[in-house]
Amino acid sequence: MTDSDALLVGRVVADDDRSAFELLVRRHQSPLRSFLRRLARNDVARADDLAQETFIKAYRGLPTYKGTAKFSSWLYRIAYTTFLNDQRKRYATTEFDEMEHGAGADDAEHASNEWDIDRALQRLSIRQRAVFELHYKKGMTHQEVASALDLPLGTVKSDLTRGHERLKAYFEVGRQ
Repeated sequence: MTDSDALLVGRVVADDDRSAFELLVRRHQSPLRSFLRRLARNDVARADDLAQETFIKAYRGLPTYKGTAKFSSWLYRIAYTTFLNDQRKRYATTEFDEMEHGAGADDAEHASNEWDIDRALQRLSIRQRAVFELHYKKGMTHQEVASALDLPLGTVKSDLTRGHERLKAYFEVGRQ
């Protein structure tokens, strides 16, 4: 029988139980790195660095965790914010247009498309990729995604709809 996330968080906050935090890290590190890797366009080293930074921030912030959302939702919010902050730093010297960088079309790449959904997802904006990843890959409800990304529920639903439209258009062009 494994301890629930809430019990482990309680042990860390009450007793500074580092073994409890280690269990939380082991439990969540693989899905969190996967999430960050997709946002970072498969840059594994960057995703690993961001995951490490996320867990450090989570450890320091555990006393503020209220338990109103699932621990994983809270952790993904930290990861998403960490990613966005890193993204801003990377593009501080140039104007960064998320839609332009997240959805540019490359005819040569498109011609050799092997119907790879991961490649197709790279066409979405960062926020849309995050919404898709949490909803479809991590199985979160719309409300949990909204909580994790600190977005209004309507924005999550719109991102899913627009993302579906964008993916459909991408695959339709690939068939021609």
